[in-house]
Amino acid sequence: MLDYGSMSQTSPPDVITIGETMVLVTPVEAEPLETASAFRLEAGGAESNVASHLCDLGIPTAWVSQLGDDALGRRVERLLGERQVDTRWVRLVASAPTGAYFKDPGSSVQYFRAGSAASLMNAATIDKVPLESSHLVHLSGITAALSASCAAMVEAVIARVAAAPTLLSFDVNYRSALWTVADAAPSLAHLAGGADIVFVGLDEARTLWDTRTPDEVRAMFPRAPYLIVKDGDVGATEYSSDGTTFVPATPTAVVEVVGAGDAFAAGYLNALLRGRASAERLRAGHERAVLVLQSTSDFLHIH
Repeated sequence: MLDYGSMSQTSPPDVITIGETMVLVTPVEAEPLETASAFRLEAGGAESNVASHLCDLGIPTAWVSQLGDDALGRRVERLLGERQVDTRWVRLVASAPTGAYFKDPGSSVQYFRAGSAASLMNAATIDKVPLESSHLVHLSGITAALSASCAAMVEAVIARVAAAPTLLSFDVNYRSALWTVADAAPSLAHLAGGADIVFVGLDEARTLWDTRTPDEVRAMFPRAPYLIVKDGDVGATEYSSDGTTFVPATPTAVVEVVGAGDAFAAGYLNALLRGRASAERLRAGHERAVLVLQSTSDFLHIH
């Protein structure tokens, strides 16, 4: 169990997240993109969302990535800095743009990320990042789908963390717009198999591996010290040395679901790092997810 009570913003990051962040354009109110008249420009991406939530919960966290050396990239870097996320290993790239995505509340999400600066990341991107000195490194399957060089970087991260006492957290986060099931299924199973903490939605597990129940997912990843299978508004199941624990989801009115999984992961990881018991970890995940489900944003500053 770690004690964060005396840590300051100048302390080395205890958690490092790595992955793409884009400019998020979302209606201020929960209105369709087609008719909304007022919009917000925010920063959104699986790994920086987790970093933002962890920082808000008092866990010093860094986010590693590349952004375009453009107005949107500088905006993203500034916004994450304002959330107290450590961005010292973020690189601005002049040769490629910052990605963007648009939320259409209650309908869909539209991405404009092809050829982004983040997709140019490679194994050298993390050469000077002190992965081994952090307590936990968090990745998602999205990064491996961005490009061959990003996939190589993910493999390099996993190899370095495996040789250190650092915990590796991996959110499967399958995105059908980025790769097919045929390509994603074996790759994501391989990456998840190398992690200490695995987050996966039961719906995406069914799509990828035709696993129909949490127990079937566990059979796929029997060695993961912590496996968390999320089943939407039903609840989440954790498999760990504590046994099997299920905690039902917290009922809530849903405005927008995108980003809720990242919030869940951050709430869970915060509780894990603080030495909380299994049911408390899952409950903390649900509580954090609810905050995002009630908004069109991926992150809300709470503390």
